[in-house]
Amino acid sequence: MDKRFLIAVVLAIGVVWVTPKIFPPPAVPMADTTAAGTTTPAGDTSHAVAALAAPAAAPARGATQAPITTATTAMPAETASVETPLATYRFSSAGASIIGASLHDYFVLPGRTRHVELARAGTPLLAYRAIRASGDTVDLSRVSFHVDSASAQQVSYRTTLAAATMSVRYTFVADSYLVRVSGVLQSADGSRSRLAVLLPDGLASSEADTLDDQRHLAYVWKSAGEEAESAPFPNIVKKGPLAQNGPFDWIASKDKYFLIGVLAPVKGAFSGPAVFTAPATEAKVPSRASGEVVLTPDAEGHFAFEVYAGPQQWRRLVAVGRGFEHANPYGGWFRGIIQPISTWVMGVLLWMHTQFKLNYGWVLIIFGIVVRIALWPLNQSAMRSSLRMQRIQPELQAMQQKYKANPEKMQEEYMKLLKAHDMTPFSQFTGCLPMLIPMPVLFAVFFVLQNTIEFRGVPFLWLTDISLKDPYYILPLIMGVTMFVLSWVGLRNSPPNPQAKMMGYLMPGMMVALFVNFPAGLNLYYAVQNVAALPQQWMIARERAKGAASPAGVPARK
Repeated sequence: MDKRFLIAVVLAIGVVWVTPKIFPPPAVPMADTTAAGTTTPAGDTSHAVAALAAPAAAPARGATQAPITTATTAMPAETASVETPLATYRFSSAGASIIGASLHDYFVLPGRTRHVELARAGTPLLAYRAIRASGDTVDLSRVSFHVDSASAQQVSYRTTLAAATMSVRYTFVADSYLVRVSGVLQSADGSRSRLAVLLPDGLASSEADTLDDQRHLAYVWKSAGEEAESAPFPNIVKKGPLAQNGPFDWIASKDKYFLIGVLAPVKGAFSGPAVFTAPATEAKVPSRASGEVVLTPDAEGHFAFEVYAGPQQWRRLVAVGRGFEHANPYGGWFRGIIQPISTWVMGVLLWMHTQFKLNYGWVLIIFGIVVRIALWPLNQSAMRSSLRMQRIQPELQAMQQKYKANPEKMQEEYMKLLKAHDMTPFSQFTGCLPMLIPMPVLFAVFFVLQNTIEFRGVPFLWLTDISLKDPYYILPLIMGVTMFVLSWVGLRNSPPNPQAKMMGYLMPGMMVALFVNFPAGLNLYYAVQNVAALPQQWMIARERAKGAASPAGVPARK
Protein backbone atom coordinates (compact mmCIF):
# COMPACT_ATOMS: atom_id res chain seq x y z
CA MET A 1 0.00 0.00 0.00
CA ASP A 2 1.22 3.51 -0.81
CA LYS A 3 3.10 5.09 2.12
CA ARG A 4 1.54 8.49 1.51
CA PHE A 5 -1.92 6.98 1.82
CA LEU A 6 -0.96 5.35 5.11
CA ILE A 7 0.41 8.65 6.40
CA ALA A 8 -2.79 10.45 5.33
CA VAL A 9 -4.94 7.84 7.11
CA VAL A 10 -2.87 8.16 10.30
CA LEU A 11 -3.18 11.94 10.19
CA ALA A 12 -6.93 11.75 9.60
CA ILE A 13 -7.39 9.34 12.50
CA GLY A 14 -5.18 11.58 14.65
CA VAL A 15 -7.28 14.64 13.88
CA VAL A 16 -10.57 12.85 14.57
CA TRP A 17 -9.31 11.19 17.78
CA VAL A 18 -7.13 13.95 19.25
CA THR A 19 -9.45 16.89 18.54
CA PRO A 20 -12.29 15.75 20.88
CA LYS A 21 -9.67 15.23 23.58
CA ILE A 22 -8.56 18.85 23.25
CA PHE A 23 -11.95 20.37 22.47
CA PRO A 24 -14.82 19.62 24.86
CA PRO A 25 -17.98 18.20 23.27
CA PRO A 26 -20.64 20.73 22.32
CA ALA A 27 -23.24 21.49 24.95
CA VAL A 28 -27.00 21.68 24.51
CA PRO A 29 -28.55 24.95 25.73
CA MET A 30 -30.87 24.75 28.70
CA ALA A 31 -32.57 27.16 31.00
CA ASP A 32 -30.57 28.69 33.85
CA THR A 33 -31.57 27.10 37.12
CA THR A 34 -29.74 29.60 39.30
CA ALA A 35 -31.21 33.01 39.84
CA ALA A 36 -28.82 35.92 39.76
CA GLY A 37 -28.65 38.39 42.61
CA THR A 38 -30.41 41.72 42.40
CA THR A 39 -28.31 44.40 40.71
CA THR A 40 -28.00 48.05 41.49
CA PRO A 41 -28.71 50.44 38.60
CA ALA A 42 -25.51 51.93 37.23
CA GLY A 43 -26.88 55.26 36.14
CA ASP A 44 -25.66 57.12 39.21
CA THR A 45 -21.94 57.91 38.94
CA SER A 46 -21.64 59.80 42.20
CA HIS A 47 -19.81 56.81 43.80
CA ALA A 48 -22.07 57.19 46.82
CA VAL A 49 -22.17 54.59 49.57
CA ALA A 50 -25.78 53.73 50.40
CA ALA A 51 -26.89 51.77 53.47
CA LEU A 52 -30.17 49.94 53.03
CA ALA A 53 -32.37 50.11 56.08
CA ALA A 54 -34.32 46.93 55.46
CA PRO A 55 -32.67 43.91 57.17
CA ALA A 56 -31.79 40.83 55.13
CA ALA A 57 -31.02 37.26 56.04
CA ALA A 58 -27.36 36.40 56.48
CA PRO A 59 -25.81 34.90 53.33
CA ALA A 60 -25.69 31.14 53.53
CA ARG A 61 -22.75 29.04 52.45
CA GLY A 62 -23.15 25.98 50.23
CA ALA A 63 -24.27 22.77 51.85
CA THR A 64 -20.92 21.16 51.08
CA GLN A 65 -19.09 22.95 53.87
CA ALA A 66 -19.17 21.40 57.28
CA PRO A 67 -16.58 23.09 59.50
CA ILE A 68 -16.48 22.65 63.24
CA THR A 69 -17.97 25.97 64.24
CA THR A 70 -18.46 27.76 67.49
CA ALA A 71 -22.15 28.45 68.11
CA THR A 72 -23.19 31.95 67.16
CA THR A 73 -26.52 33.66 66.71
CA ALA A 74 -27.56 34.96 63.31
CA MET A 75 -28.18 38.71 63.49
CA PRO A 76 -30.28 40.87 61.16
CA ALA A 77 -28.00 42.10 58.42
CA GLU A 78 -27.77 45.37 56.60
CA THR A 79 -26.33 45.71 53.12
CA ALA A 80 -24.24 48.55 51.75
CA SER A 81 -23.42 49.21 48.10
CA VAL A 82 -20.39 50.97 46.65
CA GLU A 83 -20.52 52.13 43.05
CA THR A 84 -17.34 52.53 41.02
CA PRO A 85 -17.05 53.40 37.31
CA LEU A 86 -16.83 49.69 36.41
CA ALA A 87 -18.96 47.87 38.98
CA THR A 88 -21.30 48.10 41.92
CA TYR A 89 -20.24 46.02 44.91
CA ARG A 90 -22.58 45.01 47.73
CA PHE A 91 -21.52 44.15 51.26
CA SER A 92 -23.33 42.61 54.22
CA SER A 93 -22.87 43.45 57.87
CA ALA A 94 -23.30 39.72 58.50
CA GLY A 95 -19.69 38.60 58.35
CA ALA A 96 -18.49 41.77 56.57
CA SER A 97 -18.76 39.70 53.38
CA ILE A 98 -19.02 40.67 49.71
CA ILE A 99 -22.46 39.50 48.63
CA GLY A 100 -22.64 40.83 45.06
CA ALA A 101 -20.91 42.52 42.15
CA SER A 102 -22.78 44.01 39.20
CA LEU A 103 -20.58 44.81 36.16
CA HIS A 104 -21.58 47.98 34.29
CA ASP A 105 -19.92 47.15 30.94
CA TYR A 106 -21.33 43.63 30.54
CA PHE A 107 -24.88 42.47 29.97
CA VAL A 108 -26.74 39.20 30.35
CA LEU A 109 -27.16 37.37 27.01
CA PRO A 110 -29.37 37.24 25.08
CA GLY A 111 -31.30 40.47 25.25
CA ARG A 112 -28.75 42.73 26.94
CA THR A 113 -31.41 44.10 29.27
CA ARG A 114 -29.61 43.44 32.58
CA HIS A 115 -26.08 43.96 33.81
CA VAL A 116 -24.04 40.87 34.60
CA GLU A 117 -24.29 39.93 38.28
CA LEU A 118 -21.59 37.57 39.52
CA ALA A 119 -23.24 36.34 42.73
CA ARG A 120 -25.84 33.64 42.89
CA ALA A 121 -28.90 34.33 45.01
CA GLY A 122 -28.21 33.57 48.66
CA THR A 123 -24.49 32.87 48.18
CA PRO A 124 -21.84 35.50 48.94
CA LEU A 125 -18.90 36.10 46.65
CA LEU A 126 -16.54 36.19 49.60
CA ALA A 127 -16.99 35.14 53.23
CA TYR A 128 -14.77 34.32 56.20
CA ARG A 129 -14.17 31.82 58.97
CA ALA A 130 -11.92 32.44 61.94
CA ILE A 131 -9.78 29.44 62.95
CA ARG A 132 -8.64 29.63 66.57
CA ALA A 133 -5.40 28.24 67.92
CA SER A 134 -7.41 25.46 69.60
CA GLY A 135 -8.62 24.29 66.20
CA ASP A 136 -12.29 25.22 66.47
CA THR A 137 -13.73 27.74 64.05
CA VAL A 138 -16.17 30.64 64.04
CA ASP A 139 -18.47 31.07 61.06
CA LEU A 140 -18.25 34.85 60.71
CA SER A 141 -21.25 34.97 58.37
CA ARG A 142 -23.31 34.55 61.57
CA VAL A 143 -21.51 37.37 63.35
CA SER A 144 -22.83 40.92 63.13
CA PHE A 145 -20.32 43.62 62.10
CA HIS A 146 -20.92 47.35 62.20
CA VAL A 147 -19.72 49.90 59.66
CA ASP A 148 -16.61 51.52 61.06
CA SER A 149 -16.19 54.02 58.22
CA ALA A 150 -17.51 54.53 54.69
CA SER A 151 -16.58 56.72 51.75
CA ALA A 152 -16.44 56.60 47.95
CA GLN A 153 -12.97 54.99 48.14
CA GLN A 154 -13.41 52.47 50.95
CA VAL A 155 -15.71 50.84 53.47
CA SER A 156 -14.65 49.12 56.67
CA TYR A 157 -16.31 46.85 59.23
CA ARG A 158 -15.53 45.92 62.82
CA THR A 159 -16.83 43.46 65.38
CA THR A 160 -15.94 42.35 68.90
CA LEU A 161 -16.42 38.73 69.88
CA ALA A 162 -16.15 37.22 73.30
CA ALA A 163 -12.63 35.99 72.60
CA ALA A 164 -11.48 38.14 69.69
CA THR A 165 -11.87 41.33 67.70
CA MET A 166 -11.80 41.66 63.93
CA SER A 167 -11.82 44.54 61.47
CA VAL A 168 -11.99 44.42 57.65
CA ARG A 169 -11.37 47.30 55.24
CA TYR A 170 -12.21 47.29 51.52
CA THR A 171 -10.39 49.84 49.34
CA PHE A 172 -11.42 50.27 45.71
CA VAL A 173 -8.83 50.66 42.96
CA ALA A 174 -9.68 53.31 40.36
CA ASP A 175 -10.56 52.03 36.86
CA SER A 176 -10.10 48.44 37.95
CA TYR A 177 -12.03 45.42 39.18
CA LEU A 178 -9.53 45.08 42.03
CA VAL A 179 -10.54 45.60 45.65
CA ARG A 180 -7.79 45.71 48.27
CA VAL A 181 -8.69 43.99 51.53
CA SER A 182 -6.88 44.50 54.81
CA GLY A 183 -7.75 43.92 58.42
CA VAL A 184 -6.83 42.71 61.87
CA LEU A 185 -7.81 39.50 63.65
CA GLN A 186 -6.76 39.48 67.33
CA SER A 187 -7.55 36.99 70.06
CA ALA A 188 -8.19 38.26 73.57
CA ASP A 189 -5.77 35.72 75.07
CA GLY A 190 -2.98 36.69 72.67
CA SER A 191 -3.07 33.41 70.75
CA ARG A 192 -2.67 33.52 67.00
CA SER A 193 -5.78 32.83 64.92
CA ARG A 194 -5.95 32.15 61.21
CA LEU A 195 -8.47 33.38 58.66
CA ALA A 196 -10.15 31.16 56.07
CA VAL A 197 -11.37 33.03 52.98
CA LEU A 198 -14.33 31.24 51.42
CA LEU A 199 -14.81 31.48 47.66
CA PRO A 200 -18.26 31.25 46.02
CA ASP A 201 -19.70 27.84 45.22
CA GLY A 202 -20.12 28.95 41.60
CA LEU A 203 -21.09 32.09 39.70
CA ALA A 204 -24.45 33.16 38.30
CA SER A 205 -24.69 32.38 34.58
CA SER A 206 -25.11 35.33 32.22
CA GLU A 207 -24.82 33.38 28.96
CA ALA A 208 -27.33 32.31 26.35
CA ASP A 209 -26.03 28.73 26.67
CA THR A 210 -26.15 28.25 30.43
CA LEU A 211 -25.13 24.59 30.34
CA ASP A 212 -21.96 25.39 28.40
CA ASP A 213 -21.25 28.11 30.95
CA GLN A 214 -21.82 25.61 33.76
CA ARG A 215 -19.34 23.20 32.16
CA HIS A 216 -16.63 25.84 32.68
CA LEU A 217 -17.22 26.12 36.45
CA ALA A 218 -13.93 25.44 38.21
CA TYR A 219 -11.54 26.52 40.91
CA VAL A 220 -8.15 27.57 39.65
CA TRP A 221 -5.01 28.46 41.54
CA LYS A 222 -1.38 29.28 41.03
CA SER A 223 1.21 28.08 43.50
CA ALA A 224 4.25 30.31 43.91
CA GLY A 225 6.74 29.56 41.15
CA GLU A 226 4.44 27.04 39.44
CA GLU A 227 2.01 27.00 36.52
CA ALA A 228 -1.69 27.66 37.08
CA GLU A 229 -3.80 24.56 37.81
CA SER A 230 -7.52 23.98 37.50
CA ALA A 231 -10.05 21.78 39.30
CA PRO A 232 -13.33 21.64 37.31
CA PHE A 233 -16.37 20.89 39.42
CA PRO A 234 -16.88 17.39 37.88
CA ASN A 235 -13.33 16.43 38.90
CA ILE A 236 -13.95 17.55 42.48
CA VAL A 237 -17.16 15.50 42.64
CA LYS A 238 -15.42 12.47 41.14
CA LYS A 239 -12.20 12.55 43.17
CA GLY A 240 -13.63 13.84 46.44
CA PRO A 241 -12.15 16.57 48.62
CA LEU A 242 -9.06 18.09 47.07
CA ALA A 243 -6.42 19.73 49.27
CA GLN A 244 -3.54 21.82 47.95
CA ASN A 245 -0.63 23.09 50.00
CA GLY A 246 0.70 26.61 49.56
CA PRO A 247 2.19 28.99 49.14
CA PHE A 248 -0.23 30.48 46.59
CA ASP A 249 -0.03 33.56 44.41
CA TRP A 250 -3.79 33.48 43.91
CA ILE A 251 -6.87 31.28 43.92
CA ALA A 252 -10.12 31.89 42.06
CA SER A 253 -13.60 30.61 41.28
CA LYS A 254 -14.54 30.95 37.59
CA ASP A 255 -17.04 30.18 34.90
CA LYS A 256 -16.62 30.67 31.15
CA TYR A 257 -16.05 34.44 31.06
CA PHE A 258 -16.00 35.79 34.63
CA LEU A 259 -14.22 35.03 37.88
CA ILE A 260 -13.65 36.14 41.44
CA GLY A 261 -10.08 35.71 42.59
CA VAL A 262 -8.27 36.15 45.89
CA LEU A 263 -4.71 37.36 45.27
CA ALA A 264 -1.79 37.49 47.65
CA PRO A 265 -0.02 40.84 48.03
CA VAL A 266 2.24 41.67 45.08
CA LYS A 267 5.32 40.80 47.13
CA GLY A 268 4.06 37.83 49.07
CA ALA A 269 2.04 34.61 48.99
CA PHE A 270 -0.68 32.82 50.93
CA SER A 271 0.60 30.11 53.22
CA GLY A 272 -2.47 27.96 52.59
CA PRO A 273 -3.68 25.28 52.50
CA ALA A 274 -6.57 25.44 50.04
CA VAL A 275 -9.40 22.91 50.17
CA PHE A 276 -12.05 22.14 47.52
CA THR A 277 -15.10 19.96 48.11
CA ALA A 278 -18.36 19.23 46.32
CA PRO A 279 -21.58 17.41 47.23
CA ALA A 280 -22.24 14.04 45.65
CA THR A 281 -24.47 14.33 42.60
CA GLU A 282 -25.62 12.22 39.68
CA ALA A 283 -25.54 15.22 37.35
CA LYS A 284 -22.91 15.03 34.60
CA VAL A 285 -22.35 18.76 34.90
CA PRO A 286 -22.27 19.70 38.62
CA SER A 287 -23.33 23.23 39.44
CA ARG A 288 -21.94 23.67 42.95
CA ALA A 289 -18.76 23.12 44.92
CA SER A 290 -16.95 24.93 47.72
CA GLY A 291 -13.42 26.22 48.09
CA GLU A 292 -11.40 28.11 50.66
CA VAL A 293 -7.86 29.23 51.28
CA VAL A 294 -6.35 29.79 54.74
CA LEU A 295 -4.41 32.97 55.54
CA THR A 296 -2.07 33.33 58.48
CA PRO A 297 -1.98 36.90 59.85
CA ASP A 298 1.30 38.30 61.15
CA ALA A 299 2.26 38.42 64.82
CA GLU A 300 0.06 41.50 65.39
CA GLY A 301 -2.91 39.89 63.63
CA HIS A 302 -2.69 41.95 60.43
CA PHE A 303 -3.70 40.38 57.11
CA ALA A 304 -3.97 41.75 53.57
CA PHE A 305 -4.93 40.48 50.13
CA GLU A 306 -6.65 41.62 46.95
CA VAL A 307 -9.92 40.57 45.34
CA TYR A 308 -10.59 40.61 41.59
CA ALA A 309 -14.30 40.35 40.78
CA GLY A 310 -14.86 40.88 37.09
CA PRO A 311 -14.36 39.64 33.53
CA GLN A 312 -11.58 37.43 32.24
CA GLN A 313 -10.44 40.33 30.09
CA TRP A 314 -6.92 39.45 29.02
CA ARG A 315 -5.33 42.88 29.21
CA ARG A 316 -6.79 43.55 32.66
CA LEU A 317 -5.62 40.18 33.94
CA VAL A 318 -2.13 40.87 32.60
CA ALA A 319 -2.16 44.24 34.37
CA VAL A 320 -3.01 42.49 37.66
CA GLY A 321 0.28 40.60 37.40
CA ARG A 322 1.29 37.45 39.29
CA GLY A 323 0.44 35.34 36.24
CA PHE A 324 -3.26 36.06 36.68
CA GLU A 325 -3.78 36.04 32.89
CA HIS A 326 -3.45 32.23 33.15
CA ALA A 327 -6.55 31.99 35.33
CA ASN A 328 -8.19 30.08 32.48
CA PRO A 329 -5.69 27.30 31.65
CA TYR A 330 -6.63 25.23 28.60
CA GLY A 331 -5.17 23.02 25.92
CA GLY A 332 -5.51 19.66 27.66
CA TRP A 333 -2.54 17.40 27.00
CA PHE A 334 -1.01 19.99 24.67
CA ARG A 335 -1.27 22.95 27.02
CA GLY A 336 2.47 23.58 26.96
CA ILE A 337 2.25 24.20 23.20
CA ILE A 338 -1.24 25.62 22.74
CA GLN A 339 -1.33 28.06 25.67
CA PRO A 340 1.71 30.12 24.54
CA ILE A 341 0.44 30.17 20.95
CA SER A 342 -3.01 31.18 22.20
CA THR A 343 -1.47 34.05 24.14
CA TRP A 344 0.32 35.22 20.99
CA VAL A 345 -2.83 34.85 18.85
CA MET A 346 -4.90 36.74 21.40
CA GLY A 347 -2.41 39.59 21.56
CA VAL A 348 -2.31 39.89 17.76
CA LEU A 349 -6.11 39.83 17.38
CA LEU A 350 -6.64 42.43 20.12
CA TRP A 351 -3.93 44.64 18.62
CA MET A 352 -5.50 44.44 15.16
CA HIS A 353 -8.93 45.26 16.55
CA THR A 354 -7.58 48.26 18.46
CA GLN A 355 -5.36 49.60 15.69
CA PHE A 356 -7.69 49.18 12.71
CA LYS A 357 -11.04 49.68 14.52
CA LEU A 358 -12.47 46.61 12.77
CA ASN A 359 -15.11 44.14 13.81
CA TYR A 360 -13.55 40.94 15.13
CA GLY A 361 -15.04 39.03 12.18
CA TRP A 362 -12.96 41.08 9.74
CA VAL A 363 -9.99 40.76 12.08
CA LEU A 364 -10.25 36.96 11.84
CA ILE A 365 -10.42 37.15 8.04
CA ILE A 366 -7.32 39.34 7.82
CA PHE A 367 -5.50 37.23 10.41
CA GLY A 368 -6.27 34.03 8.46
CA ILE A 369 -4.85 35.51 5.25
CA VAL A 370 -1.75 36.86 7.04
CA VAL A 371 -1.04 33.47 8.66
CA ARG A 372 -1.35 31.72 5.29
CA ILE A 373 1.01 34.22 3.65
CA ALA A 374 3.50 33.89 6.52
CA LEU A 375 3.51 30.10 6.12
CA TRP A 376 3.76 30.30 2.31
CA PRO A 377 7.55 29.61 2.03
CA LEU A 378 7.45 26.64 4.39
CA ASN A 379 4.35 25.23 2.73
CA GLN A 380 5.95 25.74 -0.69
CA SER A 381 9.04 23.79 0.33
CA ALA A 382 6.94 20.96 1.78
CA MET A 383 4.68 20.79 -1.28
CA ARG A 384 7.63 20.67 -3.67
CA SER A 385 9.17 17.92 -1.59
CA SER A 386 5.96 15.96 -2.01
CA LEU A 387 6.04 16.74 -5.74
CA ARG A 388 9.57 15.36 -6.06
CA MET A 389 8.51 12.19 -4.25
CA GLN A 390 5.73 11.73 -6.80
CA ARG A 391 8.14 12.22 -9.71
CA ILE A 392 10.57 9.55 -8.57
CA GLN A 393 7.86 6.96 -7.99
CA PRO A 394 8.41 5.19 -11.35
CA GLU A 395 12.16 4.82 -10.67
CA LEU A 396 11.49 3.81 -7.09
CA GLN A 397 9.03 1.10 -8.09
CA ALA A 398 11.41 -0.24 -10.75
CA MET A 399 14.26 -0.30 -8.22
CA GLN A 400 12.13 -2.15 -5.66
CA GLN A 401 11.17 -4.74 -8.25
CA LYS A 402 14.78 -5.16 -9.41
CA TYR A 403 16.37 -5.53 -5.97
CA LYS A 404 13.54 -7.11 -4.00
CA ALA A 405 15.76 -10.11 -3.23
CA ASN A 406 18.67 -7.93 -2.08
CA PRO A 407 17.52 -5.46 0.64
CA GLU A 408 21.02 -4.08 1.22
CA LYS A 409 21.49 -3.26 -2.47
CA MET A 410 17.99 -1.78 -2.57
CA GLN A 411 18.83 0.53 0.35
CA GLU A 412 22.07 1.59 -1.34
CA GLU A 413 20.33 2.38 -4.64
CA TYR A 414 17.51 4.14 -2.80
CA MET A 415 19.97 6.53 -1.12
CA LYS A 416 21.64 7.20 -4.49
CA LEU A 417 18.26 7.96 -6.04
CA LEU A 418 17.39 10.45 -3.29
CA LYS A 419 20.79 12.14 -3.56
CA ALA A 420 20.45 12.47 -7.33
CA HIS A 421 17.22 14.45 -6.80
CA ASP A 422 18.50 16.58 -3.88
CA MET A 423 16.37 14.67 -1.38
CA THR A 424 16.85 12.96 1.96
CA PRO A 425 15.14 9.96 3.63
CA PHE A 426 12.94 12.45 5.49
CA SER A 427 11.62 14.03 2.31
CA GLN A 428 8.70 11.59 2.16
CA PHE A 429 7.46 12.93 5.47
CA THR A 430 7.91 16.65 4.77
CA GLY A 431 5.04 16.48 2.29
CA CYS A 432 2.67 16.12 5.26
CA LEU A 433 3.81 19.37 6.83
CA PRO A 434 1.21 21.55 5.06
CA MET A 435 -1.45 19.64 6.98
CA LEU A 436 0.34 19.90 10.32
CA ILE A 437 1.83 23.40 10.34
CA PRO A 438 -1.44 25.38 10.71
CA MET A 439 -2.94 23.02 13.31
CA PRO A 440 -1.45 24.60 16.49
CA VAL A 441 -2.64 28.02 15.35
CA LEU A 442 -6.06 26.57 14.50
CA PHE A 443 -6.34 25.03 17.98
CA ALA A 444 -5.20 28.32 19.53
CA VAL A 445 -7.88 30.26 17.61
CA PHE A 446 -10.47 27.76 18.89
CA PHE A 447 -9.58 28.40 22.52
CA VAL A 448 -9.32 32.15 22.01
CA LEU A 449 -12.82 32.26 20.52
CA GLN A 450 -14.19 29.86 23.11
CA ASN A 451 -12.74 31.49 26.23
CA THR A 452 -11.88 35.14 25.54
CA ILE A 453 -14.53 37.56 26.72
CA GLU A 454 -13.60 40.11 24.05
CA PHE A 455 -15.38 37.85 21.51
CA ARG A 456 -18.44 37.34 23.71
CA GLY A 457 -21.59 38.56 21.98
CA VAL A 458 -19.72 40.02 18.97
CA PRO A 459 -22.03 40.05 15.89
CA PHE A 460 -20.79 39.66 12.32
CA LEU A 461 -22.88 39.54 9.15
CA TRP A 462 -25.78 37.17 9.95
CA LEU A 463 -24.11 35.91 13.14
CA THR A 464 -25.24 37.26 16.52
CA ASP A 465 -22.20 35.90 18.35
CA ILE A 466 -18.99 34.65 16.69
CA SER A 467 -18.05 32.75 19.86
CA LEU A 468 -21.09 30.46 19.41
CA LYS A 469 -21.94 28.06 16.60
CA ASP A 470 -23.47 29.33 13.36
CA PRO A 471 -27.24 28.87 13.90
CA TYR A 472 -27.77 28.37 10.15
CA TYR A 473 -24.69 26.14 9.61
CA ILE A 474 -23.62 28.31 6.67
CA LEU A 475 -19.98 28.72 7.68
CA PRO A 476 -19.34 25.01 8.37
CA LEU A 477 -20.67 24.23 4.89
CA ILE A 478 -18.51 26.95 3.32
CA MET A 479 -15.53 25.58 5.20
CA GLY A 480 -16.26 22.05 3.89
CA VAL A 481 -16.77 23.23 0.29
CA THR A 482 -13.53 25.25 0.26
CA MET A 483 -11.66 22.29 1.73
CA PHE A 484 -13.05 20.03 -1.02
CA VAL A 485 -12.03 22.54 -3.73
CA LEU A 486 -8.56 22.74 -2.18
CA SER A 487 -8.24 18.95 -2.29
CA TRP A 488 -9.55 18.81 -5.87
CA VAL A 489 -6.99 21.37 -7.06
CA GLY A 490 -4.27 19.52 -5.17
CA LEU A 491 -5.09 16.24 -6.97
CA ARG A 492 -5.03 17.75 -10.44
CA ASN A 493 -2.31 16.37 -12.73
CA SER A 494 -1.37 13.83 -10.05
CA PRO A 495 -0.75 10.18 -10.90
CA PRO A 496 -3.93 8.11 -10.48
CA ASN A 497 -4.34 7.32 -6.80
CA PRO A 498 -7.74 5.95 -5.69
CA GLN A 499 -6.81 6.20 -2.01
CA ALA A 500 -5.85 9.88 -2.24
CA LYS A 501 -9.01 10.59 -4.22
CA MET A 502 -11.12 8.89 -1.57
CA MET A 503 -9.48 10.92 1.21
CA GLY A 504 -10.05 14.09 -0.82
CA TYR A 505 -13.77 13.40 -0.73
CA LEU A 506 -13.91 11.98 2.80
CA MET A 507 -11.95 14.57 4.79
CA PRO A 508 -14.14 17.61 3.98
CA GLY A 509 -17.23 15.73 5.16
CA MET A 510 -15.48 14.62 8.34
CA MET A 511 -14.33 18.18 9.07
CA VAL A 512 -17.84 19.59 8.54
CA ALA A 513 -19.25 17.03 11.00
CA LEU A 514 -16.51 17.92 13.49
CA PHE A 515 -16.78 21.71 13.15
CA VAL A 516 -20.55 22.08 12.85
CA ASN A 517 -21.00 22.96 16.56
CA PHE A 518 -17.70 24.81 16.97
CA PRO A 519 -17.60 28.62 17.28
CA ALA A 520 -18.66 30.38 14.09
CA GLY A 521 -15.48 32.46 14.19
CA LEU A 522 -13.38 29.28 13.98
CA ASN A 523 -15.26 28.11 10.88
CA LEU A 524 -14.79 31.58 9.38
CA TYR A 525 -11.04 31.46 10.06
CA TYR A 526 -10.64 27.95 8.60
CA ALA A 527 -12.68 28.80 5.48
CA VAL A 528 -10.50 31.88 4.89
CA GLN A 529 -7.39 29.72 5.32
CA ASN A 530 -8.65 27.33 2.65
CA VAL A 531 -9.43 30.12 0.17
CA ALA A 532 -6.07 31.79 0.83
CA ALA A 533 -4.30 28.46 0.16
CA LEU A 534 -5.90 27.99 -3.28
CA PRO A 535 -3.37 30.10 -5.28
CA GLN A 536 -0.43 28.18 -3.83
CA GLN A 537 -2.11 24.84 -4.47
CA TRP A 538 -2.91 25.89 -8.04
CA MET A 539 0.72 26.87 -8.67
CA ILE A 540 1.93 23.49 -7.41
CA ALA A 541 -0.59 21.75 -9.69
CA ARG A 542 0.85 23.65 -12.67
CA GLU A 543 4.38 22.64 -11.72
CA ARG A 544 3.20 19.04 -11.51
CA ALA A 545 1.65 19.31 -14.96
CA LYS A 546 4.90 20.67 -16.44
CA GLY A 547 6.88 17.87 -14.81
CA ALA A 548 4.50 15.27 -16.19
CA ALA A 549 4.92 16.79 -19.67
CA SER A 550 8.72 16.28 -19.67
CA PRO A 551 10.00 13.32 -21.78
CA ALA A 552 11.12 11.18 -18.88
CA GLY A 553 8.55 12.47 -16.44
CA VAL A 554 11.32 13.31 -13.98
CA PRO A 555 14.10 15.90 -13.89
CA ALA A 556 17.47 14.83 -15.23
CA ARG A 557 19.88 13.49 -12.64
CA LYS A 558 23.00 15.39 -11.72
